[in-house]
Parts: sequence; structure tokens; C-alpha cells
Amino acid sequence: MSASGGGRAILAAFLANMGIALAKFIAWALSGSASMLAEAIHSLADSGNQLLLMLGGRKARREADREHPFGYGRERYVYAFVVSIILFSVGGLFAIYEGVDKLAHPHGLDPTWWWLPLVVLVIAIGLESFSLRTAVRESNHVREKGQSWIGFIRHAKAPELPVVLLEDIGALVGLVFALLGVGLTVVTGNPLFDALGTLMIGALLVLIAIVLGIETKSLLVGEGANEGDHDRIVTAIESGNEVEKLIHIKTLYLGPDELLVAAKIALTSDRTIRDAAADIDAIEARIRAAVPVARAIYLEPDVYRPSQDPAPPTDTFVLRSED
Repeated sequence: MSASGGGRAILAAFLANMGIALAKFIAWALSGSASMLAEAIHSLADSGNQLLLMLGGRKARREADREHPFGYGRERYVYAFVVSIILFSVGGLFAIYEGVDKLAHPHGLDPTWWWLPLVVLVIAIGLESFSLRTAVRESNHVREKGQSWIGFIRHAKAPELPVVLLEDIGALVGLVFALLGVGLTVVTGNPLFDALGTLMIGALLVLIAIVLGIETKSLLVGEGANEGDHDRIVTAIESGNEVEKLIHIKTLYLGPDELLVAAKIALTSDRTIRDAAADIDAIEARIRAAVPVARAIYLEPDVYRPSQDPAPPTDTFVLRSED
């Protein structure tokens, strides 16, 4: 997995979640806390999510073939979308079910082990904070200067880091909910707070899953270059003496690390075929220098006519590329 895929952040989150899940299951078995069970399932689901993200990154590295001529980069989008569904179905719905069940059939904590969930939750908060810190540091390597965290999550082309960031943030907030629920139950002796904490955890997971589902669906449908990269590509095309006019351009991410650029460009009418080929080579070189992720470039030379419709044509491009 590439650096933009956040492999280190995924591994840190997986190791933290596996250890936390085991501790939470033990605390639930001894104390009977519904919040601890919800949090244990949450951590277990998160561990499975990280495995799926790593699997998606591995499959995405397969070489292009006849069936998939543009490669398998979008596998990472597919697995990120599956992760959002798992987070919703396994984590969120189970926690809501458990909370409703405990509201209908309340029971207190085991008086012998009442302290254990509190200790486990405090330790888990420390471990999740370390995982989140790693995800933030990895994200800062690819986050654009001045870009907000909300903007990064919404517009990142590599899905793994936004997924891990939201998972870690959700885990920390969920742990706080669980700590409040268990703590108030210990102080008051009323199991209602434990059940409410469980419901809050479930609602939080459902909200995160909806956000992840919307963002990864957009990537699956197909997103073009962001505004900055689009402008850099246009500048790279128009900055040379070869191009009389850029007639139209389309971009599409074939995967998090590969951008497709297709454009119709008007060359001067006196250019020979050999001259046009050299011009296209020079334009491609400028595009790759400006936006290195632009790896598949298809340029259609044309002669500009003032009456020419600027809208994209419906016919098939006669394309030339050199990767």
C-alpha cells in the first residue's frame, strides 16, 4: 500500500483495536456492563475493518490486464465502502439493540468487578489516542496546506486515512460515552445510565457509517481531479506555444494514485503529424511534472474553429497516450 494509503495508521489502529477488544470482552464478562459489550463489539468490528482495508490495498496493486485495462486501483474504494457497511451493521445496530434490550430488562453491574470496566475504558482511551495520533500524522503527509479536516475527509482520494480517522474519533467519543454510562451507573446504582451509554454508542456508529458510506460511494461512482490539480493541469497544457486553445478536458481517478486525463487540444493548422506528435509529448511531460498522479493521459489534437461547440463531443476519441 502506498504512503497515501496510510498503511502505518491502519496497522496501528488494528493492533490497538485487537488489544482493546480483548480487554473489553473480559470486562463485560466479569461486570455484566452493556456499554462494555457494545464497545467490545465496536472494537472487534473496527479490527475487521482494518483487515479489509489492508486486503483492499493489496488487491489494488495487481497489474492491469485485458479485463481491467486500467488496473485494479478502485479495489480500495470497494473495500472502504464495505467497511462503512460493516461499521453500520455490526457495530451500530448491535449497540442499539443491546441498549434497547437493557432498557427493557435492566440489571446492575457485578458488585465485585464494578471497577474493572472503568480501568479498561481509561486504558482504551489512551490506546485509541495513540492510534488517532498516528492517523493524524499520516494524514498530515498528504493533506493539502490550509485544508480543513472536514475538507480532507470529504475530498481525499485515498479512502483509508479518512476511514481510520473517523473510526478513531468515533472510538474515542464512544469510550467517553461508555465511561459516562458505566461511571454514572456505579455512582447511582441505576443501570439506566449504562443502557443509555450503549444507545449513544450505537447512534454514533450509525452516524459515522452514513458519512463514510456517502463519501466512499462518491469515489466509487467516479471523481475527477480536485480544483487545484485541475487548474495545474490546465495551466500545464496552455503554458506552451504548441496549444492554440484547450477545447475541453475531463479527468477521472482510476484509483487513489492514478488520475486519467483526457483532453481535446487545438494545435496550429500548419503542424505536420510529426510536429503534432512532438507537441503532444511535450504537453504530456508538463502535465506529469505538474501533477505526478496523472499517469494515464490521452490528448486528441484538433484545429480550433471559432464556431466550434465547446461542449464535450459524444463520439469516441481518437486517442494517443504515452505512459
